[in-house]
Formats: sequence, C-alpha cells, structure tokens
Amino acid sequence: MNITGTHIAYLHTCHRKLWLFANGIQMEHTSQIVAEGKLISETTYLDRARKYTELELDGIKIDYYDAKNKVIHEVKKTDKLEQAHFAQVKYYLYVLLKNGIHEASAILEYPKMKQKEIVEWEEGDKEKVENWISESSEIIHKDNCPPLLKKTICKKCSYFDFCYAGENDINDE
Repeated sequence: MNITGTHIAYLHTCHRKLWLFANGIQMEHTSQIVAEGKLISETTYLDRARKYTELELDGIKIDYYDAKNKVIHEVKKTDKLEQAHFAQVKYYLYVLLKNGIHEASAILEYPKMKQKEIVEWEEGDKEKVENWISESSEIIHKDNCPPLLKKTICKKCSYFDFCYAGENDINDE
C-alpha cells in the first residue's frame, strides 16, 4: 500500500482513524465538516485551477502546485490540527524530493482565518518523514483496530458515530 498525505495527517491526528481509513472504512463522505472544508478550498481561490497544476505522484495528490516556483498550496479550514497539516505537507515535500524536485516549499492557507504558514524542508526532515512512513505502515498493517481514545477532537471527526456507537459519553481531554 502506498502511504498518502492523508495517512500521514491521520497518523498525527488519530491512530484509530488512520487504521480505519487505510483498511477501507472511510467516513469522510458523511461529514458536514469535511464538505465545508472542501467547499472553502474550491470557492476561496477561484483562479487556482487556472494558475497552478494538480500533481499526482507516488500515491500523493497535490491539488495546487506552482511548478514554476516549486510551491505546494494546501488549503485548510482551520489550524486546529496544525501539526497534522505540517506533517502532511512535509510528506509532500519528501515525495517531491525523492522525485528530483529540490528546494520546494509549501504554504498552508487558512482562508477563514486569513492566515498563511510557510513550510520549508529542513535538515532532519528526511528521517522524521521516514519514521512517519514506517509508523503509519505499522499501524495500518496491524490485525486489530487501535483502541478508542476519547478526545475532544473526536466530536468533530467524520468517524465519531462509528467510533462512539454504543458509548454513553465522551470525556474531554
């Protein structure tokens, strides 16, 4: 199985979500929050599709890639999962580097917050990303789904109903 940016983001969000997603249980299509994020991405930067290309490479799909300046543009709804967003674009930069595209960078864009974060490849990132790949693969290939960890973030997750079926309450972090 090819590891994707989504796998890396889920590694930093929830191991259970990573395992479920990678093992064919995908709930994003049922989430109003995911739909809202997609709508923000599609309607905020209307000239993106004309200016930038979509890039599919080694199992990743970058929606907006500025090939001339070697910049990935990743649009996110909020910065609530910022660590997962950084990891996802670091993984994209890793894949680009492995394919001979050097000195690329990324911009995480949060249009609702009117904020941007520049993400650049740094010394030590190769080892970090390779560890994430290894850890993701290990979780994905486990025989059993990781246990439910009750977190505040769960309430807005597309897997909430799946994970909490039969649960009486959710404890806050």
